[in-house]
Amino acid sequence: MTSAPALRARQHARLVAPRPGDVLLCSSIGPSGEVIALWAAEEATSDACVTVQARGTTTTTPIAWRPVAFPSVQPLPDGKVLVVGARCRWRPEGPERNAIVYDARGSAVLEQTLGDGISHVLTTPRGEVWVGYFDEGVYGNYGWGNRDSAPPVGRHGLSRWSSDLDLRWQYPAGEWGAISSCYALNVHDDTAWAYYYTDFPVVRVDGDTVTGWHNDVSGASALAVDGSTVAFFGGYGPDQDKLITTVPLENRLLVTGEHRVVQPDGRPLPGSARVVGRGGELNFLVEDRWLRLSVQDLPRP
Repeated sequence: MTSAPALRARQHARLVAPRPGDVLLCSSIGPSGEVIALWAAEEATSDACVTVQARGTTTTTPIAWRPVAFPSVQPLPDGKVLVVGARCRWRPEGPERNAIVYDARGSAVLEQTLGDGISHVLTTPRGEVWVGYFDEGVYGNYGWGNRDSAPPVGRHGLSRWSSDLDLRWQYPAGEWGAISSCYALNVHDDTAWAYYYTDFPVVRVDGDTVTGWHNDVSGASALAVDGSTVAFFGGYGPDQDKLITTVPLENRLLVTGEHRVVQPDGRPLPGSARVVGRGGELNFLVEDRWLRLSVQDLPRP
């Protein structure tokens, strides 16, 4: 991929720490394209707050932080915030509750178990919660899936929960096969797009209806969708910065272009960059910098 043309992501904004000394624990993109971030005081992890940056404004909410392992954060309606830990143990006395909803005042008002092995958490404008799982969440670890334990919550690989964290839908294997690991998830309005191992199809979930396409792109970590274009970012090994564009033809996606994504100054993206697809936008969260690349920015074949 080193010979592929380079595309420069554009600088969109910087993530601003709400207080001196705050450490960024995680960040993501909300359903309206806003960036949401979870911060904690460096020497006091119980002292945390959430910032939301959108349209040049930033709101800050201190929260009664209850630490979870490898957190993700997403906004919910009415100023609420959802924090989800990627890891979750099953125990005979009851599984860990790795999802916490905080109200607009920062108080924890709801706890739930969303399962172990969570790779993606994205909310919708209505507050529905989409969760994608990697292989340990599908097949079991940390006590899940044993003879004497409950089956893994994430055994279907993709699920949808209500804003009250009630399970509403799980992915049916059907025509497009079972999910062994959800590599990429994009949620725009009320529609979800997922891309998963082992055969790497792309499926669109609209309501409870699943539509899919076969695909020859493997190992990507994020996707963006705009009109008839599906763009994949990432890959194995030296392909970690690649961008491949495709268009559907009947039930298969056909490759129309290959590029590599670099930072605005031309430097390579660091391997630590977190990439989140929302609709037709790829968002690159590089430490405190928020970079973007739109499908509409991509060269046309």
